Amino acid sequence: MGILAWIIFGLLAGIVAKWIMPGNDPGGWIITILLGIAGAFVGGFVGSQLGFAAGGPFGFNWPSFGLAILGSLIILAVYRLINNRRIA
Repeated sequence: MGILAWIIFGLLAGIVAKWIMPGNDPGGWIITILLGIAGAFVGGFVGSQLGFAAGGPFGFNWPSFGLAILGSLIILAVYRLINNRRIA
């Protein structure tokens, strides 16, 4: 995938993850894009450990999108866990 495709993919995955797990998280569009891209890496790692194959036309398929969302949710959960411990 090209850089623009990664940005769009990350934005969509980050938006869906923030929609599934709403909260008072900092960051706008840039943080959402970075969350989705990082989530794609985390989800891809989890998927490869579980034996899922990634790929498809133009590098996009629904299982890889689902894994990117899963990775984004994991990152959000870890962020909130760390952030809540700092406040308390």
